[in-house]
Amino acid sequence: MQKPLLGLHFVYWSRIHRRDIQRKGDMSVPVSGIPSSSPNKGTCRAVERRWADYHPSIWGNYFLVYASPTSSMEFKYLGRVEEQIEGLKGEVRKMVTDVADNSSQILHLIDQIQRLGIYYHFEREIDEQLEKIHKSYSRLVHGVFKADDLHMIALIFRLLRQQGYNVSSEVFNKFKDDEGKFRQSLVDDARGLLSLYEACHLRCHGDAILEEALHFTMTHLESIDERKVSTSLAKQVKHALKQPLRMGLPRLEARYYIPIYREEPSHDRVLLALAELDFNLLQEQHQKELGKITRWWKDIDVARKFPFARDRIVELFFWISGAYFEPEFAMARDILTKVTSMTSILDDIYDVYGTPEELALLTEAIQKWDVDAMDGLPEYMQAYYKELLHLYEYIGNELAAKGRSYRLVYAKEAMKKLARAYFQEAKWFHTNYTPTLEEYMPLQLITTGYGMLATTSLVGMGDVVTEHALKWSVGDCKIVKAAQTVSRLMDDVSSHQFEQERGHVVSAVEVLMKYRGLSEQEAGEELQKGVVDAWKDTNEEFLRPTAVPMPILTRMLNFSLVMDVLYSDGDNYTHSGTKLKDYVTSLFVRPLPM
Repeated sequence: MQKPLLGLHFVYWSRIHRRDIQRKGDMSVPVSGIPSSSPNKGTCRAVERRWADYHPSIWGNYFLVYASPTSSMEFKYLGRVEEQIEGLKGEVRKMVTDVADNSSQILHLIDQIQRLGIYYHFEREIDEQLEKIHKSYSRLVHGVFKADDLHMIALIFRLLRQQGYNVSSEVFNKFKDDEGKFRQSLVDDARGLLSLYEACHLRCHGDAILEEALHFTMTHLESIDERKVSTSLAKQVKHALKQPLRMGLPRLEARYYIPIYREEPSHDRVLLALAELDFNLLQEQHQKELGKITRWWKDIDVARKFPFARDRIVELFFWISGAYFEPEFAMARDILTKVTSMTSILDDIYDVYGTPEELALLTEAIQKWDVDAMDGLPEYMQAYYKELLHLYEYIGNELAAKGRSYRLVYAKEAMKKLARAYFQEAKWFHTNYTPTLEEYMPLQLITTGYGMLATTSLVGMGDVVTEHALKWSVGDCKIVKAAQTVSRLMDDVSSHQFEQERGHVVSAVEVLMKYRGLSEQEAGEELQKGVVDAWKDTNEEFLRPTAVPMPILTRMLNFSLVMDVLYSDGDNYTHSGTKLKDYVTSLFVRPLPM
């Protein structure tokens, strides 16, 4: 029997945007000659360079207006709105804590709070309630809940698994017939099927019954008769088939669900009011943050100094706000967005613009991390290196003010490691060297960029991050590897055909075809299995006891969520005028109607 592909860790390779480069013809020769200064300071000559014709920013200066302290607010009486929100939070908190031993009611309430995007206000209360429910789990699923109540049993399973409780999936055996198949009578229970479908995405390795359940629920949800269900349920089914809850970004999911919840006759006015006010108030905070980051980006003058690079600061803020949207993570968002934007330019320098000689100098300079190392670099690299050092100096000052200076060491080392890996890959490309699988895979584990992001995402967080957590992040973390896998393979699966037509470096699909003798379709299916296994790894890392606190694991989960949202149907980061424009509009431009 052929050894399973994933057993070789084949899935952990290449990096986030390696095949975003638009090249023509033979990849071993330049496609455009761009005059540039020599790597030797003071000497000028024409250098043949490759050039990626990335489209310019679709947002321009749109968000700069929010950088002004006097920018108008949608809520004219902000203090009154914040006071109103605090009052509503008090009412909801009372609703969560005062439920009189009604497990069905509290489970539904928690589900609504999570879907509406306001759960982060009540994490302690939700945790306490789910702990009580977990203690009564066996009694509930085998006695209190009706034997045929698929919705409730799937709901309790999903909420507990999300919270890290390793409840057994064997509970769903009660919904099978004598032949071991899911009962046909379940087909008419659309609500139950949807709940089971969502629960399936919390599956771990060995949850065979959830594999069966996923196929069963998808088959019947796709053919549901919308005339027999409510409009609200029909909308939720259609959306879930495209974007399951487990793989959706909380803010986007809330933006979608709040209008649906508003239309439900049985909606709770307090929950709805809090969700609407909180969404819009947090949107205004994000707008101001994005305005300040846009001003920083414009001050760097990226479009002029680095015209070869992708100008995607707004899209990167969306990416990082997907990792953490909560108000208390403002500093973390600021730091990580800026670091990621500089990494995106670095990626394009190594992938597209830099010559081998220049890249060697830049890699050496980044390892030295000293302003004096800038002297031997060409002009455009000097400009980049200067901004990189300035950024990390700024980060160091922010951390010092909070007594967390030790974290900067981890952030710098993560960036140095990434630069070394970028350079090794560039050497392979420029020498037309085709690495073996054994050489290729470990390198690509690093060049996804997600290892660097995982560590750097922690430096701006609060006291929940300890030095132990930072050391964990740079170690052999299964959940970080899972995020790297999702990022790489989703990109490969979604964009292989398009890239083949325009010409590009070798992809995972091609390597599988070459080394495993698979067809293109078989290779794509194999890579998709890698994505599925990566999600199972992620789910297992959340099971208690966890290696690090939940807020840290959540950051790693959220990196995978962003990839699922952005790469489910192509590279929506490089080609940002697609659905990503709609996402940015819904989160940072258009408030919820009140």
